[in-house]
Amino acid sequence: MRSIDIHAHSTPQSFVKAVAAGKDWHGLKGGDASENPRNTWTPEQRIADMNSLGVDIQVVSTAAAFYQYGLDPRVTTAIARDCNDEVRQMTLDYPDRLAGFATLPMQDVKAAIAELDRAVNQLGLKGAMIDDEVRGRTYDEPEFLPFWKAAEQMGAVVFIHQLGGDTLVKGRANRYHFPNTIGNLVDRAVTFSALVFGGVMDACPNLKVCLAHGGGYTCYAIGRLDRGWQVRPEAKVHLKNPPSNYLRRFYYDCIVYDERALRFLIDSVGVDRVVLGTDWPADMCLDWPVSWVLAMESLTTEEKEAILYKNLENLLGL
Repeated sequence: MRSIDIHAHSTPQSFVKAVAAGKDWHGLKGGDASENPRNTWTPEQRIADMNSLGVDIQVVSTAAAFYQYGLDPRVTTAIARDCNDEVRQMTLDYPDRLAGFATLPMQDVKAAIAELDRAVNQLGLKGAMIDDEVRGRTYDEPEFLPFWKAAEQMGAVVFIHQLGGDTLVKGRANRYHFPNTIGNLVDRAVTFSALVFGGVMDACPNLKVCLAHGGGYTCYAIGRLDRGWQVRPEAKVHLKNPPSNYLRRFYYDCIVYDERALRFLIDSVGVDRVVLGTDWPADMCLDWPVSWVLAMESLTTEEKEAILYKNLENLLGL
């Protein structure tokens, strides 16, 4: 059975080589890239590991550490261009095994649109991976609407993924790995809610958005979101229909780590909206992702096929 992984990261080899030579790279230094050996692996090593995991295709996104939305937009744009050029080269070298997402300078909407256009229409990437927020601003802010309109027009898939442990939980409980294990899921629920309550999904009816990590707490919280919309006037400012109507407007990767949670996600959004993700090569990645899905007793063969490859074949044209 074929398998396509939408959630797999890379560290630019140009960055790795610069660090190894004792140099910086667009002002960036080594950081934590050396803690996980797989962060520095070549495409050939990546593919060997994919073979061992039973993954046929990875949609490669440059690691979130390279978002760098806090820098001057010109520097972030230069970083994004180098990252995206390298991902494109990987897809050219291994067209049957690798596809790609761009990284973008989201603090400058015009620059982000221009780089997305270059990535999709010149480099052949499938869309982009972006953070849940930009300098503390969520995507319902009017300044971002031109970006969503442009992504919709291009047919680009926008994959939402947090910046490591730099989540809403960090300021309150920066211990026990909570900023990732809990905060990651909080941030994704906020992003879903901002895009829905802020009217972005209504303004862009053909927009393609995939929420990493099963959309976080979104599905579990949807009843409360609906209730807030029913009883609070401020929740209806941009939204004429209940938030639950929008669950199927998004895609969700399967990284929920628990079969019961995955079954709940499927039952909440429909199996045609759930796709394979691994979070490779992070320490919290799924160890044996394809085997994990195939072994689930609560999923039918058709559901397993949809998650492992059919949905992404349709979404990304692979």
